[in-house]
Amino acid sequence: MKRTIIILAICIIITTFQFCSASRKAAKEPAKVTYVGNMQSLVQTNCSPCHFPPKGNKKPLDSYAALSQSINEVIVRINKNPGEKGFMPFKHAKLSDSTINVFVLWQKDGLLEN
Repeated sequence: MKRTIIILAICIIITTFQFCSASRKAAKEPAKVTYVGNMQSLVQTNCSPCHFPPKGNKKPLDSYAALSQSINEVIVRINKNPGEKGFMPFKHAKLSDSTINVFVLWQKDGLLEN
């Protein structure tokens, strides 16, 4: 009898922890990339002053609407190597792969604003 109670208690504990780990896995899903949360600061850091009016003399990328409309072109150009025609950011080092990946993920996540 005592043995049965112990086995039953162990089964209940195992079942409880099984559900806990499943909810931890769900909680570990990466957050979606958004313009306000991720892209705005990236673009300000890497694309200014050229793409930020009034100082900018290039296509503006200073708003959600402007960047979301140009995202395909931006991704193509930041993936180019220095020296290639159309490389961005002009006269600067190539962006890191992780930074480029944020642009790609933003597009894949659906160009979320907030």
